[in-house]
Amino acid sequence: MKHPWFTKLAALAAVVLLLLFGLGQIEDVVQGRQHYRSAAAQSVASSLAGPQTLVGPLIHSACVESWDIETGTGDARHSEERRREFLLTAMPDQLDVRSGAAMEERARGLHKVNAYTLKTHLQAHWASLASLQPQTTVRGSRMQCGAPILMLGVGDARGIRTAQLALDGGAALALKPGTFHPVYSRGLHALLPPAVLGQAAGFSAVLDLELVGTERLSIVPLGNHTAVMLDSGWPHPSFGGRFLPSEREVRSDGFSARWRLSSLATTAQQDVAAGKPVCTAAAADDEGPQVVPAGSKGCADSFSVAFIDPVNPYSLADRATKYGLLFIALTFVAVGLFELMGNTLQAPPRSGSLPSEGAAFLFWGGQAMETLRVHPVQYLLVGSALSSFFLLLLSLSEHLPFGAAYALAASACVLLLGYYACHMLGSVRRGLPFGAGMGLLYALLYVLLQLEQTALVVGSVALFAVLALVMVLTRRVNWYGLASGRALPPLPPVPDRS
Repeated sequence: MKHPWFTKLAALAAVVLLLLFGLGQIEDVVQGRQHYRSAAAQSVASSLAGPQTLVGPLIHSACVESWDIETGTGDARHSEERRREFLLTAMPDQLDVRSGAAMEERARGLHKVNAYTLKTHLQAHWASLASLQPQTTVRGSRMQCGAPILMLGVGDARGIRTAQLALDGGAALALKPGTFHPVYSRGLHALLPPAVLGQAAGFSAVLDLELVGTERLSIVPLGNHTAVMLDSGWPHPSFGGRFLPSEREVRSDGFSARWRLSSLATTAQQDVAAGKPVCTAAAADDEGPQVVPAGSKGCADSFSVAFIDPVNPYSLADRATKYGLLFIALTFVAVGLFELMGNTLQAPPRSGSLPSEGAAFLFWGGQAMETLRVHPVQYLLVGSALSSFFLLLLSLSEHLPFGAAYALAASACVLLLGYYACHMLGSVRRGLPFGAGMGLLYALLYVLLQLEQTALVVGSVALFAVLALVMVLTRRVNWYGLASGRALPPLPPVPDRS
């Protein structure tokens, strides 16, 4: 064949296409398992309780203003009643929230979901309830208002375990389900005595609540001055929403965070009064209109903390699979270097003559060996072993910690590739360095998976180092000779400086 290298490159391109198809199938498997995990989380949320949101406590009163108007003329003249329905709300001047979240793990099959039990103490003080006094808009109208209702809205009322409400002086009020609010309908409420409206100095309410939820907790800062303190034994919080904690401490055994907010910095009071929904990171079901996906416009101000699992095997496996093409390319480059360098290192001339054209030998350990040739099928088998690593990693990580699963999958592939390379490259002395290089490549991938902020710079430096090594090793290769299929002239001997 006149140009064997061109034919081989075409075969290798076909091999790479086959391996890319295999990697695509593995990525589909990873995404499918991620979908199953999301379904498991939704299943736990549908059976236990979903992400929770605290709105309140606040006081509202439903009012109806009615008036009569005369219509028609003469004998057809008659009176019709018109009415206007509206809601009066009173936000607390001071809102203090002290909470502790105890984590407990729930599972659906192989998939685990972070659930929590929140024990919270809410203390709210209203300096004045003047906003609950209705104002007529039509002269001579009639005004009727319902009893003032103190309510606390939650994201999922199924998570309410216990709740106790007490007013000034320790007088307890009976709590009932629902809020009678048109938007934040899930939660609990209590009817306030009519005498509360006549208190000129305002009043205070204390609410103790035990609430169960999954994965995320959000709070709406409704007070003129809102102070929230949250403690938990979960060491991997993710703070989000419109406001980050003013103080936080993340330890190996948990975290503590504090928020201090003023109504000057947030529009939460106006948002809730206008009935805007609360934005969370996940959409709720169709029965919860008060919860919409994060990032939507027209949502009430809130802040949140998510109890995330930093070692998510599916996200890490997905990130690892995205390096699959780079893995295959670097491995093929390594095999090609062994083959290329073996074909360019020929036996030194005997009796001062050059070797005849087409006679290519290389010396390894002082022995003359045949020219190294790697078949495209062998490249395909090596690439298949590399692809199987990602499938092994995914399956093992569902049963073992990710570090142990990675070590087992990488060790199995390194041993297999090292053993096969000893025969493919024709020598243990070549197979062992190849296997060591594969081990180094897997170690680099593990480091990249653990890094988040510096993964790009580390990967770029490593790729540049590999490129530099290839250029140094091939700096004296006669590429025209390779393309023509002729034997290359031998390299000049290294001068002895001893």
